[in-house]
Amino acid sequence: MNLPSPPPTDPFEVELEEGQNYFWCLCGLSQKQPFCDGAHKGSGLKSHCFTAEATGKKFLCGCKQTKNPPYCDGSHTEIC
Repeated sequence: MNLPSPPPTDPFEVELEEGQNYFWCLCGLSQKQPFCDGAHKGSGLKSHCFTAEATGKKFLCGCKQTKNPPYCDGSHTEIC
């Protein structure tokens, strides 16, 4: 099983635009966190495509352990 590289654990506050597609980084290697820059190539992981449901600020997961991708669900508080 491929696991993401250790990314920052805190969520990323981002501005999303309704109807816009985004690619959330799952590998932890992207230099454009929390968004994908293609750094996952060869890792066996892929980015997660999602469409923003509303315009506004959202918190995207930084620890990559959320059960509600790409949104932060507080999983980072359980990481040692």
